[in-house]
Amino acid sequence: MLALEKGKLSLIHIKDRSTEVLGRWRVENIRLPGYFFLLLAILLAGAAPAIGQPDVPNDGTAAFKQAEQAVILLRNEGALIPLQGLDTLRLAYLGIGSPLSDSFYPTLQKYMPVAKLDMPIVSSKKEAKAWLQELEAQYNLLVVEVMDYTISGQLPASYRQAALLESIGKYQRAIVVIHGDGTIFQSAPALLQAQQLIIAPNRLEYAPSVAAQIIFGGLGARAKMSAPLRGTSFRQGDGLDSEGGLRLRYTPPAYAGMDSQLLEDSIQAIVEEGIRAGAFPGAQVLVAKDGDVVYHRAFGYHTYDSLQAVSITDIYDLASVSKVTSALPALMRLHGQGKFELDAPLKRYFPQLGHSNKENLTYRSMLAHNARLRPWIPYWKGTLRGNARYPWRKGWDNDRINDFRFRWCTFKTDSSARFPVYVTDQLWLHRNYKKQIYKAIRKSPLNADPGYVYSGLLFYLLPEMVEGLTGEEYERYLKETFYHPLGAYTLTYNPLRFFPRARIVPTERDTFFRMVQIHGRVHDEGAAMMGGVSSNAGLFASANDLAKLMTMYINYGAYGGAQYIAESSVREFTRCQYCEEGNRRGLGFDKPLIEYDPKTSSVAEAASPESFGHSGYTGTFTWADPEAGLLYIFMSNRVYPTRDNPKIYQLNIRPRIHEVLYQAIRE
Repeated sequence: MLALEKGKLSLIHIKDRSTEVLGRWRVENIRLPGYFFLLLAILLAGAAPAIGQPDVPNDGTAAFKQAEQAVILLRNEGALIPLQGLDTLRLAYLGIGSPLSDSFYPTLQKYMPVAKLDMPIVSSKKEAKAWLQELEAQYNLLVVEVMDYTISGQLPASYRQAALLESIGKYQRAIVVIHGDGTIFQSAPALLQAQQLIIAPNRLEYAPSVAAQIIFGGLGARAKMSAPLRGTSFRQGDGLDSEGGLRLRYTPPAYAGMDSQLLEDSIQAIVEEGIRAGAFPGAQVLVAKDGDVVYHRAFGYHTYDSLQAVSITDIYDLASVSKVTSALPALMRLHGQGKFELDAPLKRYFPQLGHSNKENLTYRSMLAHNARLRPWIPYWKGTLRGNARYPWRKGWDNDRINDFRFRWCTFKTDSSARFPVYVTDQLWLHRNYKKQIYKAIRKSPLNADPGYVYSGLLFYLLPEMVEGLTGEEYERYLKETFYHPLGAYTLTYNPLRFFPRARIVPTERDTFFRMVQIHGRVHDEGAAMMGGVSSNAGLFASANDLAKLMTMYINYGAYGGAQYIAESSVREFTRCQYCEEGNRRGLGFDKPLIEYDPKTSSVAEAASPESFGHSGYTGTFTWADPEAGLLYIFMSNRVYPTRDNPKIYQLNIRPRIHEVLYQAIRE
């Protein structure tokens, strides 16, 4: 047992090697009980070297590489794999057999939304064909996972639907993945006709995930048949290659050269410290190294009542992380196309602010927070009557808008043609109030002294400016140009239109303006008055989808085999613009302090000068370091139940985790 205790001999290895010891013993109608392998493990554990087990750390690297070398792409008609044009695909998944793997479908879901189908009951080819035709009305690609049977000679009931299996085999838009040794082909030979066919040994822990990653081009197929596949035309050496490294991969930390134990222990300790201290009720941490997502964990709950645990698929209000994930990629793309000049004056692309004290401010200076703009404007104060007090802070006792007196032309308690802008269920803003926000920006004075002052004012103007430059509706442009082609479907404004409330993490109990629990709507008051759509704040996302956009930045505009933004534009926007003036900022992006100070730095001291990112007021954070190949995403709702909670800063939660990531990189 000593070898087991030291991690030198896993039960998976025992099971695999015991098959060799037994001469691949197989009896058609006898199923070996699970405890057989445990007993065999006890007998053989002390003899690990004798059966050829390498003395390697149990960090998942060997097992993952073994799966890479075993998952075989046998057929790929039309070079469909790896999938391209994710925004044009409507994927459905069907699992056949039992037990299905617990990682294949979840890994598919990491790349894009995939609908999960129930097993249909069909008794004829006609019914099977009708079922597939019905599917085509909703989906244009079917991924079928088939669990092989390799011990029992009895064909499971779900395999007996010969008509369905034959129809799937002949279906032109189906990817069939067989988990097993191919025995299924003897009873269901029609599956051999599949246009896209992958076989993955079901005895390997990572094989299902590797198969899913090959489909999307995270990994490339390289494996070959080590022996003929009985009853088929496939021979030793067969196996197709496919392109990999196109999208994010999902691997053990050690596979990407990071210390697994250090990541697990240190990150968990820091996050749980924050939860115990009341800095936030729950959080997520995602880490990627050189395009490999090596760590993604969820901690705690949505709220302090511990009713709903945080899931890694949950969606967060990004707050000011929106500044680098919404209008900014559009500006970078337009810059690369020669349609947007950084040193142009504000009035060129936003003439509404012509003949103002801001008309000649350059976009470069404004994006770098070096233009003397005021930090912010409390736009909602303009909706209150002159005798109303602000701020009107009250306890959370179901207070509603009747505690306020609004100007008659601003809010109504129900929607109408004149008041269509949703703020809360009882607050509907006038359709033209956006002009009042622009007017407030126009009239705001400039700071007396030049230099760095963080300001969100420009970012209220950018959506309309992007519409003018592209000729397209702002949100549609972002989704069609970036988010959906990336497979990042949770990157969206106003997510309640597309996702259930339970999947969205709540933010603040607003006790001074909206007087409601903010949940699924933007936390930022100004963005709320823009209908939830601003580049100052308003964007929501899951950590995994945010990672896709940030990885595109790390790759200097490339992802999934496409170039979204010119490399030169990404380099320009992510470099420090006014370092000589003591301003660390890039264009939209935050950068490391010019001189590191542990008391004020939001990033690790080891972060390179080439690194960039942004933080969000709600408790979010993302940072990319192209030099180290490192991506860090932290998601929390630190403003729940109130923004008056500085503990995340006092405990230095996010920078401390960032330091751990650099420490975990192996030389």
